[in-house]
Amino acid sequence: MASWARLSPSIVEYFEGEDFYRCGYCKNETGSRSNGMWAHSMTVQDYQDLIDRGWRRSGKYVYKPVMNQTCCPQYTIRCRPLQFQPSKSHKKVLKKMLKFLAKGEISKGNCEDEPMEPTAEDAVAGDFALINKLDIQCDLTALSDDLRESLESEEKQKGKSSKREDTNELIQSQDIEEKLGSGEPSRSVKVHTVPKPGKGADLSKPPCRKAKEIRKERKRLKLMQQNRAGELEGLQAQCEPLSSSPPKAKCNQPKSLEDLIFESLPENASHKLEVRVVRSSPQSSQFKATFQESYQVYKRYQMVIHKDPPDKPTVSQFTRFLCSSPLEAETSPNGPDCGYGSFHQQYWLDGKIIAVGVIDILPHCVSSVYLYYDPDYSFLSLGVYSALREIAFTRHLHEKTSQLSYYYMGFYIHSCPKMKYKGQYRPSDLLCPETYVWVPIEQCLPSLENSKYCRFNQDSEAVDEGRSKEPDRLQVLYKKAIMPYGVYKKQQKDPRDEAAVLQYAALVGQVCSERMLLFRN
Repeated sequence: MASWARLSPSIVEYFEGEDFYRCGYCKNETGSRSNGMWAHSMTVQDYQDLIDRGWRRSGKYVYKPVMNQTCCPQYTIRCRPLQFQPSKSHKKVLKKMLKFLAKGEISKGNCEDEPMEPTAEDAVAGDFALINKLDIQCDLTALSDDLRESLESEEKQKGKSSKREDTNELIQSQDIEEKLGSGEPSRSVKVHTVPKPGKGADLSKPPCRKAKEIRKERKRLKLMQQNRAGELEGLQAQCEPLSSSPPKAKCNQPKSLEDLIFESLPENASHKLEVRVVRSSPQSSQFKATFQESYQVYKRYQMVIHKDPPDKPTVSQFTRFLCSSPLEAETSPNGPDCGYGSFHQQYWLDGKIIAVGVIDILPHCVSSVYLYYDPDYSFLSLGVYSALREIAFTRHLHEKTSQLSYYYMGFYIHSCPKMKYKGQYRPSDLLCPETYVWVPIEQCLPSLENSKYCRFNQDSEAVDEGRSKEPDRLQVLYKKAIMPYGVYKKQQKDPRDEAAVLQYAALVGQVCSERMLLFRN
């Protein structure tokens, strides 16, 4: 796991032009439009900066909707967990879970009766359309043989010095070779490569801990109420509190989110719920051990909720979409104990997985990627419940990492009635698609009622402060060398190549264009 002092740069491959594909929300066959790139690897800081410019990832494919052209504009939405108070609807879901755990009571109504429960198919249809596109355009290709061989040859000749060379000299980094030689896309050779679960060394085992720390943790665990709704195990123990009881609300004050989630259960409770956070990339030992069980939940979810035939939700699709991630596993002295990167938050009921929330832990936020669950437990409104747990999780991480204070919920689609539920998690903000500043959602809604596409920043003079101002400083990876675009363009006279690079620079902004390496072949 890399520390922030030893990070290697992100490497991305931008796809020229715009993608046109079927919209999963309004069903327009060619109405959904986006720009995209394949991330061979990416630092969490780069991804944080990208999602703050309207980007989002599906597996290793990172895309940005063309907001003023796409049929259903998708606005990045974030919740402010530190000020969050659960609504009546949220409390209803939490109480329903507690009644089920305590007495085995099953709500008479189903998940559709919950005003904030999204229809799962609509919530992710856009992502699945992208994955289908990805199968054709991106994931079936690999780096050209000559580049792979050049990098391998160069690695063999690598000198004893590990210092980085100037940006115009040859790369001498094994990290970059591994990222580029991973059997994932460039356009020259078509090779279908699927990461196989359980293969390779476990890079994410936690370091050895002192006996004193282990004894302290055992003591704390012993104090926990055995049947507490949120009893935590595995890596979750490093990331969420292990208090023996929930914090008590002050007199005449409403119960906090944590009070409601971790309310005590009777000794003879009917069910036991545990939440575990396991690192999915690189795959931890816990992730590998539960891979097949997790996949079976996903497969059943796809077959029942999305009506997929049994042969459609394959291991390959599951791995590519929900397990593969370009994010580097990173640690920081002041960061979360579990580190930064991509994780699966597993919900275990009576010893079996019933739901999995796919999340990214980034420098300033927890970003929700996806949720899938066992359809037999739809009556528990697991979409809402998991969102509330992730908000509480973000609040806990903030206790140690003060800058980590937001919960990103993906995209808000006002034009799709069933996708407006995300706006119910208040307070929340929407990202202005032109100036990339955050605007409280209450200020945005009146404009969205009148037009699908809106500029939320009311200052007509305001511009994108992070825009690309000096494209010649953009970093390019070309023929084994890192060089500024100003040097690269003297070797490449193709105007189409210049148009693609400048489009990329405009979309990622100046800061990311100077930090990330744009692969060109």
